[in-house]
Amino acid sequence: MKKGILIAVAAAVSLCGMAQKEITGEVLKQLQDGYREQLQSPQGASMRALHNAIGSNKLAHAYLFCGPRGVGKTTCARIFAKAINCEHLTAEGEPCNECESCRAFNEQRSMNIIELDAASNNSVDDIRQLTDQVMIPPAIGRYRVFIVDEVHMLSTAAFNAFLKTLEEPPHYVIFILATTERQKILPTIL
Repeated sequence: MKKGILIAVAAAVSLCGMAQKEITGEVLKQLQDGYREQLQSPQGASMRALHNAIGSNKLAHAYLFCGPRGVGKTTCARIFAKAINCEHLTAEGEPCNECESCRAFNEQRSMNIIELDAASNNSVDDIRQLTDQVMIPPAIGRYRVFIVDEVHMLSTAAFNAFLKTLEEPPHYVIFILATTERQKILPTIL
């Protein structure tokens, strides 16, 4: 597994303008269709890089999605997490929507994709709970994906508590950090 943090600028991705809607099976399908369309546009360079990483199975252990509010950073993270855990990717590298991992994601019952809203869970204790969850291997699929939204809101002490886990996670863990303010993230993480 390739180590390092890939910075994916999610500002270039609009995902059908639905970034603020709740993800349901039908909406997810529409988002994925928009995601495919973005792969062909000049703005889709970040998405192509993620798509290629999945296709070549050369995934980093952490990703940072940056961009202004409402562009779809968290939605991209969810779609990326789904594709990472799909058991039967299509020939085009897209999730099959039929395997147990895809069905669990579509039905919002996946135990391998964990989201943390750092805006309201920004203490050291919240990060300790997250690091405890990191030690549990995936139930279905290859990876447990932790999406930390608004990561810039973590306190300095919480960032420091998170640093060791972020730098050296178990082989089955991938972190996706989403932020609107990259400059507020500790330089050691970047």
